[in-house]
Amino acid sequence: MISEYQNKRRFFHSIYREYICKQMSLLKLHDLYFKPYLHKDEISAIVKRLATEVKADLPKGETPLFIGILNGCFLFVADFVREFKGNCETSFVKLASYNGTSSTENVKQLLGINEDLTGRTVIILEDIIDTGNTLQEIYTIFKNRNLKELKIVTLFFKPDVYRKELPINYIGKNIEDKFIVGYGLDYNNLGRNYPAIYQLTTPPKMKNIVLFGPPGAGKGTQAEFLKEMYHLVHISTGDVFRFNIKNQTELGLLAKKYMDEGDLVPDEVTVNMLKAEVEKNTGANGFIFDGFPRTQSQAIALDEFLAEKGEQINGMIALEVPEDILITRLLERGKTSGRADDINEIKIRNRFNEYHTKTAILKDYFEAQDKYYGINGVGSISDITKRISEVFTTL
Repeated sequence: MISEYQNKRRFFHSIYREYICKQMSLLKLHDLYFKPYLHKDEISAIVKRLATEVKADLPKGETPLFIGILNGCFLFVADFVREFKGNCETSFVKLASYNGTSSTENVKQLLGINEDLTGRTVIILEDIIDTGNTLQEIYTIFKNRNLKELKIVTLFFKPDVYRKELPINYIGKNIEDKFIVGYGLDYNNLGRNYPAIYQLTTPPKMKNIVLFGPPGAGKGTQAEFLKEMYHLVHISTGDVFRFNIKNQTELGLLAKKYMDEGDLVPDEVTVNMLKAEVEKNTGANGFIFDGFPRTQSQAIALDEFLAEKGEQINGMIALEVPEDILITRLLERGKTSGRADDINEIKIRNRFNEYHTKTAILKDYFEAQDKYYGINGVGSISDITKRISEVFTTL
């Protein structure tokens, strides 16, 4: 019997997967990487505009036949006809070729159109037009169908490589001649299901890790070993805050203002501090993010920032330690650390409560991306380092 906990966990996993679909992170399909290019909301706005323009140009009362050229256009056609405010008919066809009566003939035909199109307004819905070769074939096939009118609508158009004289009546967005996937477009049959558009990019060159764990888990200690072993840059949120405040940077002054007023520093300020640290180290092999992200919105912002640079988080490495052991560790550390929140068990438990209610939720976020790696954080420092390094070799 499925427990209530399991049901809740499945529910939250579905929510996180939806968040991941909405965000724009680096995408790997087969052997290639693709970076975010066009958000799904931008695509929706383009589709809505195209449908409105087509509707406005049609004679009142006319019922057009929209034809999608498979395979890539199925999402575009579905969204387009939903935005089209009026009666219409919809059909899908495939452009196919077969051998003719001699070995030199190559006859083209449209599979899927059998009805009489005499006197009809036919509007072709294409996902993307580049050289125009397919478009030319479609015009040739339709020229003897006695249509009233034939129009072309394309979501994306590559003007730099278009080689035909045929008119394209409606263009959603002009794009450069670079390979894209998503929203019906694929790379070797993968990528059609993504709601956004991604553009081909170079493979990531960095190894970026989120080091994760509750207070006292030993993140700082392990980060020092890992940065030396793998030549990575260690970015600690605490260190970054202290540097910016001490040096009275614009972000540091802004953060101090919130802190002095007893308010939480907004995610935007924290994220901008971390971005600045990354930009300082453009030649790095990668980064260890320690103490960041702390919230889901920070995680999404980090993913989006790295994706814009053609990079990604390779994995979250989480040190997992029972709470009673952590309390003992922190109380012992408090004898020498001088930190007031390390010598008071009530304050320690409050820190754990904040961790579990706000930060531990990131486990589901990264698990939904198959990037969560739980590490047993109990044992000697060298044993824990060895466990982490074994994960590193798989990333």
